[in-house]
Amino acid sequence: MAFVTRRGFLRAAGGGAALLGVGGYAFGVEPGLILTRTAYHMAPPGWPADLHLRIGVIADVHACEPWMPASRVRAICNKVNALNPDVVVLLGDYTGGHMMVTGPVMPEAWGEAMSVLRAPYGVYGVLGNHDLWHGALPNMPALNGDPVRKALRDAGVTVLENDAVRVVKDGHAFWIVGLADQLALRRSHHEFIGMDDLPGSLAQVTDDAPVILLAHEPYIFPQVPQRVVLTLSGHTHGGQVRLPEFIQPMMSQRVRWSQTYGHVEMNNRHMIVSAGLGTSLAPVRFMRPPEIVDVVLGTPPQIS
Repeated sequence: MAFVTRRGFLRAAGGGAALLGVGGYAFGVEPGLILTRTAYHMAPPGWPADLHLRIGVIADVHACEPWMPASRVRAICNKVNALNPDVVVLLGDYTGGHMMVTGPVMPEAWGEAMSVLRAPYGVYGVLGNHDLWHGALPNMPALNGDPVRKALRDAGVTVLENDAVRVVKDGHAFWIVGLADQLALRRSHHEFIGMDDLPGSLAQVTDDAPVILLAHEPYIFPQVPQRVVLTLSGHTHGGQVRLPEFIQPMMSQRVRWSQTYGHVEMNNRHMIVSAGLGTSLAPVRFMRPPEIVDVVLGTPPQIS
């Protein structure tokens, strides 16, 4: 019989305690108790230098008890209001994304919480795949996403599904284009049919004013023309668990690791991918905390 030495026992015990600590943090602290603000100040090609626009971005709420109750949704929305955004955009996946919950948060509840959002040039939202795949929890019917649409509209949100809206600020026009979901219809675990129509959506843009694109999933980005000055996406949760690329456990293989989070630049085109707020598959986050995104477009004013 082999015996464990005192040193070996202490080493194993220390390693086990560390793993328990990391697991407890990833399960009990980061997903439910932490909120960060990530700021980007940029002047992408095609955006008027003297048009200053502040965009508050909310993605992947995944409302459910106890991780993302309606009270927390309201508190997050008030944090976004405190940024004094000109525009607020919601990037989809409002419904719960896993079954490790104590109960659902129905669309009426999270929608009422979101009704506190305020922005002088509007609040705009798209739907995500979970909003169309199932109801408030994965074991509840989706009803074609209609309860989600109603909750958003009742909250004062303009819902965009392959739609374009023209906005004017300080004498400058710009467009907000929102895509329908790219994974809307799930035929199997690996086969999806999208309802998105990028060409048809951009065809509604009737002048040469700059375009901001809202797309729940970032997969569309390689197809986005330079006509679009900025694409805003969510869906990936930034990987949700931040580990080296080769052992990423929750990352979709449809998008490269470099495109799962943050500011992505490709052929002089720009995209920002939010880590979002909630969780899917499991209520776990590690080194990728929930975030609200604060985007400011335009050249910073000169300091004399």
